[in-house]
Amino acid sequence: MSLLRLPGLIDPHVHLREPGGTHKEDFDTGTAAALAGGFTAILAMPNTQPPLTDAASLGLAKLAGRSKARCDYALFLGAGSENAETAGAQADQTCGLKMYLDQTYGPLRLDDLASLQAHVRRWPAHRPIAAHAEGKSLAALILLAAQGDRPLHVCHVSLREEILLIRAAKERGQRVTCEVTPHHLFLSELDAPAIGPGRSEVRPRLATQEDVNALWDNLDVIDCFATDHAPHTLEEKDGPKSPPGFPGLETALGLLWTAVRAGRLTMDDLVLRMHTNPRRIYGLPEQPETFVELDGEAEWEVRGAELHSRCGWTPFEGRRLRGRVRRVVLRGRDAFEDGRVLAAPGSGKDLCS
Repeated sequence: MSLLRLPGLIDPHVHLREPGGTHKEDFDTGTAAALAGGFTAILAMPNTQPPLTDAASLGLAKLAGRSKARCDYALFLGAGSENAETAGAQADQTCGLKMYLDQTYGPLRLDDLASLQAHVRRWPAHRPIAAHAEGKSLAALILLAAQGDRPLHVCHVSLREEILLIRAAKERGQRVTCEVTPHHLFLSELDAPAIGPGRSEVRPRLATQEDVNALWDNLDVIDCFATDHAPHTLEEKDGPKSPPGFPGLETALGLLWTAVRAGRLTMDDLVLRMHTNPRRIYGLPEQPETFVELDGEAEWEVRGAELHSRCGWTPFEGRRLRGRVRRVVLRGRDAFEDGRVLAAPGSGKDLCS
């Protein structure tokens, strides 16, 4: 067996559901899933219960991370309608400010222009603004970020019109970066019936095949691959009001490595978008003596019941993938090997503390 060595991967978009939703996931199970997927650092989103919008709520999540996290992590602060004046005080304790401008899961959503403008104006320029913004909301935010000379990172781009809008902004020299999820690269609305009516609920929604093709055609515009790991239990997904979101930490590398084997990507493409660019965009410190060993020849079948995530399911159930994570070393210590998570709870480091 010939193993390939990759740097520790960084997922810049993960929902750990702690505090407030630990029946779905927490820092323990979520970071275990990250290591199993080859990720040595994850950036956690703030749409928890309560949402991470101030020092007190941020402290709850940091306390959980210190006691439970098995890989390194950092936290986003949430932009709310009432914290524009105070959010900046937490900038150095976070990796960035997360804005929700469109439909999402959780209590955070900015729907008034005054709050949006205030956040862009007041948030310190040394930390990026990451945004869930689609269509017209995205166009407006790109304009506001340019006016305020603030770095903007666009989350989970899914549509042709959006990737072309970002391309145009980059060509004008604006400080805009973006990410795409594996599920928006490898699934379309045509896959929804097979996944199931509740289980296929995700935001942004699965798009047309033409939109998927546009993402691949504009790969040079895409800075990061991010899972948007958003676990919910099967009971919730199969219920009458299915919450949107897919788990993704443990399937991302396999999906993307399968694309490498098919000639759609290169190893350099993966390293750039899963290590180099996330670290650069969010100003993350190096992880010394950290790497991932991948068996690029191994073939495996995705089974939700075998994943480390607490939610226990996947929209890629039954798909055969190439590339299996055999070993993860984090700061000189074995953190994962052949299906076993070796890193202890609490051994992960807060990268923005």
